[in-house]
Amino acid sequence: MRKPILSFLGGVLVLAAAAQAVMLMDGASRLRANAEPAELMAGCSDVPEAVALAETLRERALRIDRYMQEIERRKAEIAFAEKQLTGKLVELRKLKQQIDRNDRGQAQAQTEDIAQLIAVYDQMKPEQAAMVLSNLPPDFAAQILARVQPETGARIMASVEPGQAAVLTSYMGAIRARK
Repeated sequence: MRKPILSFLGGVLVLAAAAQAVMLMDGASRLRANAEPAELMAGCSDVPEAVALAETLRERALRIDRYMQEIERRKAEIAFAEKQLTGKLVELRKLKQQIDRNDRGQAQAQTEDIAQLIAVYDQMKPEQAAMVLSNLPPDFAAQILARVQPETGARIMASVEPGQAAVLTSYMGAIRARK
């Protein structure tokens, strides 16, 4: 689940950067109107077509200026969003590292707890250990039996009911097959 989120955020960042690059390559300076209405109208005020053309050009220049302002506003929004996404990505990476450290710590603690538990079963009498293991879930009991000393495990299995011993043996086989 963590990888798809990181992939999605990375994709968004790439798209934002690509959009900004396209805008920069297009060249905003090509779209600016350079002609002044007064210069256009000099000597042409008596020709209605020229006056209409000058008005049309002035309106286009205004529209282009508004479009350019909108593009600049959008560029600023994209830059802001990109900055936020980068910050979130850094935050997510830190959280992922923290989760990984916690997972490793928990796994280490579980391994130590199981090692202590196995040491207890190694010290118990086989009949007592068999009684306790018979009351545990078969998969957990099989994990314990798979890790105790082989001689101790054999004595414990000899003290378990035959049906329970068969179940534990199948679980132990599955454990060894996974390794």
